[in-house]
Amino acid sequence: MVSRLLYRDGLMLVIDKPAGFAVHRGPKGGESLEDHFDALRFGLPRAPALAHRLDRDTSGCLLLGRHRKALAQLGKLFKNGAIDKTYWAVVEGTPPTAEGTIELPLGRLDETRGWWMKADPLGQPAVTKWKALGQSGQGTWLALEPVTGRTHQLRVHCAETGWPIVGDTIYGNAPRVGGPVLHLHAREVVVPLYKNRPPIRVVAPVPEHMRAMLMECGWREEAASLRA
Repeated sequence: MVSRLLYRDGLMLVIDKPAGFAVHRGPKGGESLEDHFDALRFGLPRAPALAHRLDRDTSGCLLLGRHRKALAQLGKLFKNGAIDKTYWAVVEGTPPTAEGTIELPLGRLDETRGWWMKADPLGQPAVTKWKALGQSGQGTWLALEPVTGRTHQLRVHCAETGWPIVGDTIYGNAPRVGGPVLHLHAREVVVPLYKNRPPIRVVAPVPEHMRAMLMECGWREEAASLRA
């Protein structure tokens, strides 16, 4: 866990979540990321706790509050939409324009499918801004900015718009066994945590499973200081 630490101060930690790992233990049990948070106490009496969540198959920036006051502060920032998040995705197909906004309300698929979602005109408002950063014959590299924070929002929005995320076994075309890992990565967070300081910007390195397709779309390895 310590090796995946991207940022640390007195209130907040940001870790680079690996794909394929649940952030907390589900109803069926099993190992989760939370089981390892004790290694991130750094002298405090209690382990940090999740300030938000990422899907099991999504990688990248995950924020933790180091104590109750910090969690309350981060929770307020998330609720007010003050934390900017940028995800990178590789999607199938080619969007018709270079950038745009998806406004598509989302609702629960049904009671038997847990957190699975669907486009629903009677559901909760959901808004995603997107921009194409590159493309190849295999897909398109997008930057996605969720204005709202609905469950599976980016995955449903991309699929419903006609370009599902590569590796999406729920809303896309990926097989459940033997297919690619979900190509969705929480690339950057910007957190205005302190009143008299600039917002904290944290960037997560590109995961190994996304490098090949991103490079086909024009991404190139960046400076070692970014580890991107």
